[in-house]
Amino acid sequence: QVQLVESGGGSVQPGGSLRLSCTASGNIFSINLMGWYRQAPGKQRELVVHITNGGNTNYADSVKGRFTISRDNAKNTVALQMNSLKPEDTAVYYCSAQVREHFYTLWKDYWGQGTQVTVSS
Repeated sequence: QVQLVESGGGSVQPGGSLRLSCTASGNIFSINLMGWYRQAPGKQRELVVHITNGGNTNYADSVKGRFTISRDNAKNTVALQMNSLKPEDTAVYYCSAQVREHFYTLWKDYWGQGTQVTVSS
C-alpha cells in the first residue's frame, strides 16, 4: 500500500501565500505523475497542476503565474507554492501520485486526505 500525507493548509488573506507539501510512502517502485487537485464546495474536483518524474508540468490556467510545483524524486515529495492567493482559490487541496508498487504491477492512482485552504479577508 501507498500513503500520501499532506501538510501546509490554512487560512490567509487575499494576496497572501501558502505552501503545501506531500510525501508518498509505503511500497513504491516508481512514481510517474505527482500533482495537486482541489475541490471547492459544490464543485467538482479539478486539476491544479501535475508534474512528471522528468519535471514537465501542466498548470490550470487559473493558477498560472501564481502557483509553482516542485518535486524531489529521491524523497518522493511534491510541494505547491501558492502566491497571490485569491478567494476563488479556497478549496480542499488533494495530493495525488501515480505509483507502481512493483516492477510487474500496473500504475495506480493514490490520493492524500486533503488539506483545507481558505482565502478570505
